[in-house]
Amino acid sequence: MRSVNSAVLWIKALYKCQPFTISVIDNLPAIGVIMMAVVPALVGLSFSGAIGLTFLLLGCALEQYGVYWPLFVLMFYIVSPIPHFISKRLSDDTDSASNACRELAYFFTTGIVVSTFGLPIVLARATVIKWGACGLVMAGNAVIYLTILGFFLVFGGGDDFSWEQW
Repeated sequence: MRSVNSAVLWIKALYKCQPFTISVIDNLPAIGVIMMAVVPALVGLSFSGAIGLTFLLLGCALEQYGVYWPLFVLMFYIVSPIPHFISKRLSDDTDSASNACRELAYFFTTGIVVSTFGLPIVLARATVIKWGACGLVMAGNAVIYLTILGFFLVFGGGDDFSWEQW
């Protein structure tokens, strides 16, 4: 019985000696609110990304298709946000007018996205892949790019919890 009371006294003494713990404990409700908004967004984005990759892999791995050339669109998925990252670092967001760096990044990103949708069509026209595989890859492309767009809409606001801090 005495050991329980002494442990409680030690915890109270440590709590009073460290003033920064009070501010951390006071901010816990705010952290909980942020996490309650972020966690469902992350779960939804990861689920939609998994669905998109499933479409892509089905277009490659099903027995009647069996050709893995459409996996080259993964390269475009990785490269597509890079111009946006570069323009966010180099451009000044205080100006509301058009920015040449940002417009160039939009141009490059649009070219990458169009290439992602064009590659399966070119492969299907050249009879390297079948049209069913092309349809599955195109569906996967749409879902993946909507996921990337959703990521930038959810975490790209420039607030306290954004991808820029990562």
